[in-house]
Amino acid sequence: MTSRLLRAALALALVVAAATGHAQDFTDDRAFPDGARGQRVRQLLDAIDSRQLDRVDALVRDAFGGSLRALPIADHREVLGALQDEGLDFHSVRRYAAGSGPQADLVVIARSRLTEAFRALVLRFDAEARITSLEVAPARSPKDLPVAGPLDRAQAVALLDAFVDKLTKAEVFSGTALLAKDGQIVWETARGLAERNHGVPMRIDSKLNLGSMNKMFTAVVIGQLVDEGRLRFDDPVSKYLQGWTKADLSKVRIEHLLSHTSGLGSYFNRTWARTARQTLRRVGDYQPLVAEETLAFEPGTRWQYSNTGFLLAGAVIEAVTGRDYFDVVRERVYARAGMRDSDCYDIDLAVPHLATGYSRERTLGPGGAPGRWRANSFEHVIRGGPAGGGYSTAHDLLAFAEALRAGKLVSTATRERLWSARPEFASPSYGFGFGVSQGPLGRVVGHTGGFPGISSSLAIADGWTLVVLTNTDDGMAPVDQKLREVAARLH
Repeated sequence: MTSRLLRAALALALVVAAATGHAQDFTDDRAFPDGARGQRVRQLLDAIDSRQLDRVDALVRDAFGGSLRALPIADHREVLGALQDEGLDFHSVRRYAAGSGPQADLVVIARSRLTEAFRALVLRFDAEARITSLEVAPARSPKDLPVAGPLDRAQAVALLDAFVDKLTKAEVFSGTALLAKDGQIVWETARGLAERNHGVPMRIDSKLNLGSMNKMFTAVVIGQLVDEGRLRFDDPVSKYLQGWTKADLSKVRIEHLLSHTSGLGSYFNRTWARTARQTLRRVGDYQPLVAEETLAFEPGTRWQYSNTGFLLAGAVIEAVTGRDYFDVVRERVYARAGMRDSDCYDIDLAVPHLATGYSRERTLGPGGAPGRWRANSFEHVIRGGPAGGGYSTAHDLLAFAEALRAGKLVSTATRERLWSARPEFASPSYGFGFGVSQGPLGRVVGHTGGFPGISSSLAIADGWTLVVLTNTDDGMAPVDQKLREVAARLH
């Protein structure tokens, strides 16, 4: 996987973990950290506040160490450039009770000037106080702030409209979003541009790329085949597939593929980088990309995000059904759920209302300002598949959530298996194809998707459905966080 794709995957994983994680006991110290580490935090915040990428370059040279410093400067510009777009003000140092909280030397809480949301800067240092690890994620509000009061629907709609207006004006958000309760839409929006060359506005029925969210559809089809007695979650993968990789697939079970505990890696590798995208249109076309993969660990003993695992799950679906993966998903998921505008489209064909993804170039323009928007057309797959890359709409994802709730796709028992974390496989926050977490809305299940020009999410809670689809690198997180906050306050 390229460093840029790795950054995107890590960023999305952090967003979900921090925004919806289990409650932890913490206190916030409003005093700015002192000593050498405090000086590094000051350097970091000053570089963000400068809104100049040359200050990011200087920060990396002067204040970063270890493997963090070794990352390409383009990666640092992307992560810290996105924070420059928001602006951050120091609030406190967060300390956790023993045994809780992230593994870090220092957790700094800062507030975004653009979104007013809180961010956690999770830092580790070396002996010379150089920053060797920096993770940025949403943070819970400090306990000393007043608790926000309840909202009625009109107030919620006005609040969300004003929030998204602000983000759209700042070019942070471009996409569609909705909030629904018991299948009824409370609020929805379409903002920004679906295609920038011709200034095509986003529509509520624009089809946006899902990134890794297709993993949910793959897991649902596997669940259907389990309900039909055609396979078992604990079947070894070797029962259905031979010769796909160098890995011993007799050790890998279907449930390991679906929970990212197989020990397999990702097909976004060097072979991928040298492969013509137009040759990757069927599940079997990806086999050369994973042929040399071996197991990084004993299956079921560790969690490691694996696109290859879900690719093989798609191949298992083809082996069991004797049919093309894409036809199976169309019939078993999209048709049954009423998802009329969803598919893994061939993007070199004309598709109505298909949005293009864009990344902001983090290059030095006049005064060190960020540069142009660049389409992701030559970075993305030409057709999505079992691990991600398909397209959908906000309304279709609401239909998917409702179909799962109504038992139209899998049995109640199988749905609960998909929606339950698997700590016995070292997977405490992921079930089978669905992320699982706890927050103010109770149990939240769903998935995010991230790639250059893509940041999207579906969250399913107790009666609530939250959808955010964007065609930029970082647009999903602030809107998803605001939707969760508003839903928790609605009465």
